[in-house]
Amino acid sequence: MSALQEFRNLQQTIRELTERMNSLSNDKKLKQEIEFEEKLRTLMAEYNKSLKDVVAILDPESKLANGKTSKTGGTKRARKVKQYKNPHTGEVIETKGGNHKVLKEWKEKYGGDTVESWVTILG
Repeated sequence: MSALQEFRNLQQTIRELTERMNSLSNDKKLKQEIEFEEKLRTLMAEYNKSLKDVVAILDPESKLANGKTSKTGGTKRARKVKQYKNPHTGEVIETKGGNHKVLKEWKEKYGGDTVESWVTILG
């Protein structure tokens, strides 16, 4: 694209955005929202409250209010210990994840599905 063409495209984009902004500035709903936000921020400043405080008062179960996720979920659950017993060698390993050196070797040698059939979940 030539510099002149890019310049004209930018001019057109600016015209379109200016028209859109003018139509929004005359929108009654937008004016009400701006007025509400200004009044709310003034009130928050008057009582020395943050947005987090206001949300905590209005919606105590909110993620924003308590700084954590809701009670129903979001906490990372602990991995369970798995014990693998190789029936060929009798060797036993315990791991919480799949990033175990011996476990990887077994999966390469015997196949992932076969090795997973050797698992016992300990808790």
